[in-house]
Amino acid sequence: MKKILVPIDFSEQAEFAAKVAAKIAKKTNSEIHLLHMLEMPVDVVDQANQANNSPTALLFLKRAQEKFEKLTKRFFLKDIKVTRSVFFHNTFDGIIEGSKKQNIDLIVMGSQGSSGFEEMFVGSNTEKVVRHSDVPVLVIKNEIEDFELNNLVFASNFEIENKKTFEKIIEFANYFDAKIHLLKVNTPQNFEPTINTHLKIKEFLEGYDLENYSVNIHNDVTVEMGILNFGKFIEADVIALNTHGRRGLMHFFNGSISKGITNHAVRPVITFKLT
Repeated sequence: MKKILVPIDFSEQAEFAAKVAAKIAKKTNSEIHLLHMLEMPVDVVDQANQANNSPTALLFLKRAQEKFEKLTKRFFLKDIKVTRSVFFHNTFDGIIEGSKKQNIDLIVMGSQGSSGFEEMFVGSNTEKVVRHSDVPVLVIKNEIEDFELNNLVFASNFEIENKKTFEKIIEFANYFDAKIHLLKVNTPQNFEPTINTHLKIKEFLEGYDLENYSVNIHNDVTVEMGILNFGKFIEADVIALNTHGRRGLMHFFNGSISKGITNHAVRPVITFKLT
């Protein structure tokens, strides 16, 4: 890992993400790219989607640069190579284009979601980035004073197609010497006998020299609640998921997300796009 992108809108969630990115950067000797998108009014942006030199555009740019100046002086970014960029662009498009242009290895971004995975992702710029990003996206909701990664939960149905990104998950865990907890959630609507799950996971792990891991089968009302409850039970530091591009996270949950789930202190979630 060499380059980490952190989208910045100067919210507290964005700062939470920057703090976690800083910890990862120090651990992996990576550089951080801070990116701010200025979504300007139509009359301030020309047909080429470039801001003109109007007083309004220059004022917005000056304010962004001032905020960046304060952020880059924060203690948690000390001794880290940091570059910062401000573009007049749609937030989602700017993040995706920026990650490709800079050959980013990981995107770390904040989320204001409050209730489980669905509310955390759906309908937000975060959900769009998760769905379209070719690189892993680590979503941070709450402030983490001292981010560590000792326990990573990989929740999956362990179908063969999910092996496509498993090597990247192992690589991410190995940066921190983290233990990978393989998790299959059984629900009343989608139940699988324990022996079948063990055989499926055994086949899934063929070809990998994986030592620091555990196999877990958890029963719960929904897949989402199962993941969150198991993560809380083992005090997981990060939850890892696979996602399809067009279908986002929905392919994983197969429609079993509970819309009425009450607020949870959602742990950091990292997604890996299946190709």
